Amino acid sequence: MSTYKRNDRELNKIRSLEITPNFQPNNQSSCLVKLGNTHVCCSAILEDRVPGFLRNSGKGWLTAEYGMLPSSTSERMDREAAKGRQSGRTQEIQRLIGRSLRCAVNLDILGEKTIKIDCDVISADGGTRTASIIGGYVSLVRAVNHYKTQFNITKGIITNQVAAISVGVVKGTPCIDLDYIEDSSAEVDCNVVMANDGQFIEFQSTGEEAKFSKKTILDFIELVEGSMPDIFAIQDQAIEK
Repeated sequence: MSTYKRNDRELNKIRSLEITPNFQPNNQSSCLVKLGNTHVCCSAILEDRVPGFLRNSGKGWLTAEYGMLPSSTSERMDREAAKGRQSGRTQEIQRLIGRSLRCAVNLDILGEKTIKIDCDVISADGGTRTASIIGGYVSLVRAVNHYKTQFNITKGIITNQVAAISVGVVKGTPCIDLDYIEDSSAEVDCNVVMANDGQFIEFQSTGEEAKFSKKTILDFIELVEGSMPDIFAIQDQAIEK
């Protein structure tokens, strides 16, 4: 039986979560997400165009971009733009953010517009993709609300509230919201995206040189379901400010 314990919080508690709206003065739909020592700046804008495969369809689109600033980690990392290409990890994360947040929007009602979500990691201590989804949703809703007010639109464009959190097995013990040290040594790593109706959008679980049981998955679900109401409430508070 594992004796793993955290010094700063219980195994079923996420790190301190703060969302500060209007973080960027030039973007009304920006926010700063602080999930422990992971800090991500998120923003959203609407553009009057869609990708070629959606032209003349009457349907909108949502896409996301993700990046880590050079000093977001303990050792400076080069900007991917300087290398001329994005890493596979970056592409995977921004696809995850885009997929997740498309589940929050009725793209038919949006019309032929594209919502662009930008997530820039200022400080990385594990959970950057889940923090990006948490903040990306807040920026998304604020951008859509501004658009609806500006053009007197009454139809509901936002259909689901969406949030995410990580879970994993560390020293044989399931726990939620892994920081970098925990994540780097986890036997099982999992990222979960959920809607506020209790349904799952993504459940990415990987054994890091280890197998895991059905019970582990059920433990993960219990941990996530116990934390989501608090995350949703903090998102709501940031949107209302």
